[in-house]
Amino acid sequence: MDTTHLQLLVTRAMPYGKYKGRLIADLPGDYLNWFARKGFPPGEIGRLLALMQELDHNGLSSLLDPLRKTK
Repeated sequence: MDTTHLQLLVTRAMPYGKYKGRLIADLPGDYLNWFARKGFPPGEIGRLLALMQELDHNGLSSLLDPLRKTK
């Protein structure tokens, strides 16, 4: 995993949908799990959503806290 992907989770906003404008790192777990069931979109946004879902599902979201402080 490229560490820049982790930084993108705390800086990239969701570009569409119910949570448009919210940071990917701040998306609710239920929403991320919905994507996991239905399929992640193609491209970078899909890869970031899949990464965030994996972190959230495994209780590792707090790993992003130090990155938030560097914004």
